[in-house]
Amino acid sequence: MNYRLLSKLLGLLLLLLGSAMLLCLAYAWWDQEWQDGLDAVEGFIASVAAVTVAGAILLRLGRGSGREILRKEGIAVVGVGWLMCATFGALPYLLCPPGLNPVEAFFESMSGFTTTGSTVIVDLRQCPPSLLLWRALTQWLGGLGILVLFVALLSTLGVGSKALFHHESSAKTGGGVQARIQDVAMRLWEIYLGLSVACFAGLMALGMNVFDALCHSMTALSTGGFSTRNESIAAFGSTSIELWLTLFMLLGGWNFMLYAWLLRGRWARWVAEEEGKVYLAVLLGVTAFVAANLVLVKGGYSWSAGFRHASFQVVSLMTTTGFGTADFDQWPPLSRLLLLLIMAVGGCAGSTAGGIKLARWILFLKIIRHEIVRAFRPNQVFSLRLNGNPADDVMKVQTVFFVALAGVTVCAGTVLVSLMEPALGMDSGLSAVMATLFNVGPGLGAVGPASNFAGLHPGTLLLLSLFMLLGRLEFFAVLVLFMPSLWRKY
Repeated sequence: MNYRLLSKLLGLLLLLLGSAMLLCLAYAWWDQEWQDGLDAVEGFIASVAAVTVAGAILLRLGRGSGREILRKEGIAVVGVGWLMCATFGALPYLLCPPGLNPVEAFFESMSGFTTTGSTVIVDLRQCPPSLLLWRALTQWLGGLGILVLFVALLSTLGVGSKALFHHESSAKTGGGVQARIQDVAMRLWEIYLGLSVACFAGLMALGMNVFDALCHSMTALSTGGFSTRNESIAAFGSTSIELWLTLFMLLGGWNFMLYAWLLRGRWARWVAEEEGKVYLAVLLGVTAFVAANLVLVKGGYSWSAGFRHASFQVVSLMTTTGFGTADFDQWPPLSRLLLLLIMAVGGCAGSTAGGIKLARWILFLKIIRHEIVRAFRPNQVFSLRLNGNPADDVMKVQTVFFVALAGVTVCAGTVLVSLMEPALGMDSGLSAVMATLFNVGPGLGAVGPASNFAGLHPGTLLLLSLFMLLGRLEFFAVLVLFMPSLWRKY
């Protein structure tokens, strides 16, 4: 391991983080956010100073690293870099109103960067606008991946840039794309920025003020779900705003490589995209079931209102955004069960959404089918394909392992949370683990859309923060940090 090179890269990452913080400081200064006691301007000044100094020290220690990054350092930067960003990103929550304690601040920061959207802030009205902007900005940076931006901006990363790209983002450069990783990363960020601007312009045209439109455009496309209002999207009471955000949550849950292929005129790749078709089919099917359940079982909903609320919440939870227009925890049991299941499904591979990802579920179900058939026809030759591409044995093993690992983590996490929070209840504990591991945000019960994660034990918050990171980086880039024997043999 080249520790000097690792230090240099982490220092550059902190300076990038400090630049993002500086934007919020500029807004706080412009907005003249001077308050009694804790002050937002002073809080951001101290935060920017701390991040900049730490970045400069790491950069200084990394002088003379002398070579391009290799795959080992690339994987290390992903795991350590995200932990570092969440740690230093917690400073504004500590130093600005309402002044969270260190564990709560770390939880809120991790929730932002991993685009989870879970919160411990009880009343957002106590937060200065600059802090709300920081919450939204962390989700926007974490949506496509702050290290993917890192790859796009730096041309000297060498072969390790591929490790950075693939261990932070579920986007793949296969399917005939032969461009350099840096070019792919830059193209994805250009698409991401363009869609964000379009979302912002639409929200402005539909009546949101500039600040709310900016924050919600960043947290919708990133499928993060942080809002500037306690009531989330329900506070605006606008069907047109809900429909516009539904569109961009849906776009955020799609594979961003498809947009790159579309811009290159590769229509055949769109036609062969199996995952995208299943994505739309699942959304439409679950929406229809939930809407019918609301109208026929819960009552009090017209068909139009039922489809309006069902479509928004189904898209919001399947893309793991977490915006809310209704307290879905009060919906009938079938609707709540379906919503809990689609939290685990998630969006498409290569999207900003969390969850296990539809591509893995499609391949997993195909593997199950083939193994059942193989039991009766052992000599039959099988050929598994996903999105028109063949799936080799390595991909099959990784898919089964990932689904199994996610299931074991949910079960073990639920037991641990129940032990640490005996008053929480098994259903609330399960949904808390799923909401954080799959980067959804709100869960059910005590951590439902009408509540939050405030009041949980610090140990529980740290555990759930780890689940957020595991879910966002899809386990491997985090777990490898705890296997020193692997680093020695690498």
